[in-house]
Parts: sequence; structure tokens; C-alpha cells
Amino acid sequence: QVQLVESGGGLVQAGGSLTLSCAASGSIFSIRTRNWYRQAPGKQRELVASITSGGSTNYADSVKGRFTISRDYAKNTVNLQMNSLKPEDTAVYYCNWQLRTTNWSPWQGYWGQGTQVTVSV
Repeated sequence: QVQLVESGGGLVQAGGSLTLSCAASGSIFSIRTRNWYRQAPGKQRELVASITSGGSTNYADSVKGRFTISRDYAKNTVNLQMNSLKPEDTAVYYCNWQLRTTNWSPWQGYWGQGTQVTVSV
């Protein structure tokens, strides 16, 4: 069973920085994409950043130039460096990996439990 665990959330003042990390455990055969989503109160969950197995990255317009997604193969983690944080970045942040557990299993999305990021004015 694959498990994803996020860490690094917290309370920060506007203009500050945080780094989120998502660590995977369990049996993973291959990974297609590693993603970060967020969900603010009363809003739909939205894709914030993604990185493919080939290293291509994609960002939501609202975070371009401020957030950076990266992989750490040695630790089997994906990180989200968040700079110049704004109050509107306040949300629960979730990691999501699209992966296969075996060569014959379908691609599936796995989610972490989420980590709260709160940006104060």
C-alpha cells in the first residue's frame, strides 16, 4: 500500500516562505506525475504545481514565479518551495502522485492527508 505524507506546513507572515515536503512509502513501480494541490475554505481543490517523470513542471498562474516544485530521488520526496507568500495562499495543501504499483496495474492517483498553510497579513 502506497502512503504519502506531507510536512512543512504552518503559519507564516505575508511575504515569507515555507517549504512543503511529500514523502512516499510502499511499493511503487513507476510514477507519472507528482502534484501539489490546495483547497481553501469554501473553494474547490485546485492544482498548484506538477512535475512529470521527465522533469517537466507546470504551475498555476497564481503561483508562477513564487513557487518551485522539485524532486529528491534519494529521499523519494517531492518538495514545494513557496516564496513571497500571500494571504490568498492560505489553504490545506495536498500532494498527489499518479503512479503504478506494478507493471500490470493501472495508473492511479494517491493522496496525502494534507498540511495546513496559513499566511497572515
